[in-house]
Amino acid sequence: MYVILLGLPGAGKGTQAARLKAQTGLAHVTTGELFRENIRRGTELGRKAQPFVESGRLVPDEITIGMLLDRIRQPDCGRGCMLDGFPRNLEQARALDTALAADGKRIDKTVYIRVPTEELVGRLAGRWNCRGCGAVYHEVNQPPRAAGVCDNCGAQLYQREDDKPQVVRTRLQVNVEQLQPLLAHYRGQGKLLEIDGLRDVDAVTEDLGAVLAA
Repeated sequence: MYVILLGLPGAGKGTQAARLKAQTGLAHVTTGELFRENIRRGTELGRKAQPFVESGRLVPDEITIGMLLDRIRQPDCGRGCMLDGFPRNLEQARALDTALAADGKRIDKTVYIRVPTEELVGRLAGRWNCRGCGAVYHEVNQPPRAAGVCDNCGAQLYQREDDKPQVVRTRLQVNVEQLQPLLAHYRGQGKLLEIDGLRDVDAVTEDLGAVLAA
């Protein structure tokens, strides 16, 4: 079974994928992992991707898809895998469909973890970092004992620019604009399943396990 996990930043895809991997035996494949591993091993695709990764540019789709196809041919993907972080837009989804078909495979299910934008802003914009030891806090989920002060070293906490509420909203809006055509693509193929990601982690895991087992 080949599954795509979709969701906006902060929706909990990584957390749920780790849980589902243990439950289902499906490998969890992320683009970040693919890039790091191919670069570390010095593969041909890794050498092609390295200058893009190091300069912060997007890795071309043909390189990323080549890595994905190589990855899902590995023994630990024998039962299938969950793709997290790709595709990010409609063009990538269409290219992935074509590449998988040529390899005798297809996406079986696409699961969208649906979380309201304002909830995601709260999750992402509540993060604070320690200037001293680098510890990470969340003003709601994991607050320090004293506001603005690190529990570990007593240094001042600060909020990164990309964690500030307005910046987070802008990032989310860009992601929403890319996500909607993706959802329509997989809905049109009859492969889209939606999960309410606003509930607690265990409830979301239970629903995801049920839809994958169906």
